Amino acid sequence: MRLRQLIVTSAVLIAVHPGLEAAPLTVPPSPTSVVILELFTSEGCSSCPPADRLLRQVHLKQTGGGQLIVGISEHVTYWNNLGWKDPYSAQVFTHRQSFYAARLSPEGPYTPQMIVNGRDQFVGGDGSALDRALQSDARRPHTDLHIVSSTISKDGIDATFSFSGQAKEPLDLIAVVTDDADRSNVLRGENSGRLLEHVSVARTLVKVATISGETEKSIHLAVPDDLKSKSGSGHHLVLFVQEPHQGAIVGAAVTAL
Repeated sequence: MRLRQLIVTSAVLIAVHPGLEAAPLTVPPSPTSVVILELFTSEGCSSCPPADRLLRQVHLKQTGGGQLIVGISEHVTYWNNLGWKDPYSAQVFTHRQSFYAARLSPEGPYTPQMIVNGRDQFVGGDGSALDRALQSDARRPHTDLHIVSSTISKDGIDATFSFSGQAKEPLDLIAVVTDDADRSNVLRGENSGRLLEHVSVARTLVKVATISGETEKSIHLAVPDDLKSKSGSGHHLVLFVQEPHQGAIVGAAVTAL
């Protein structure tokens, strides 16, 4: 994997999608579609904080056209040997970015990188590129995915989902458990001395089912130990259906835990 850092100017942050409407950290009702915005980031990368801020600005906001943006902050590992080990990093996110890079990114993996619904990639923090990707996604068909119920307990998370819609081939159902917010006092590396704040930090990301048609099913997820006793607030469950080989994301749903 090639380590690459792209410079992002903070000026883009004042020109975030003009159709976005402010909302609290709750899920708005009845969106026209759900957009999964994946941010590949690292606390060891000095260009990543502006992208982290953009994700905070748009996460769980709705565009003027009714699209609900669900951000997922995925912390990669390949900065960890350069002075600071990111406490939220995991190989699963590094591998996921590598798969995307092989299909979408001629320059290879880099941070910060944003990917919209598995189709459009651009430098994280670029509000204009995000705007264009959202407009493009609004013109595409989406399937209907709903989280019927979810419960977190000492044994993990039990959830029931329903799916309907047209699919050319079986779809992968991916489950992500996120922290609503995390922060770190970085002591070393490029961000030494900074307090970094993150939103919707992925703690687990796993394929839980393959869907070939209309269905309603229950799933069980194992979760990190520090999540098992934290019910009621602070975490979300994100489900999305994705074309095989980590292709386009064609439907998604999110709920608070």
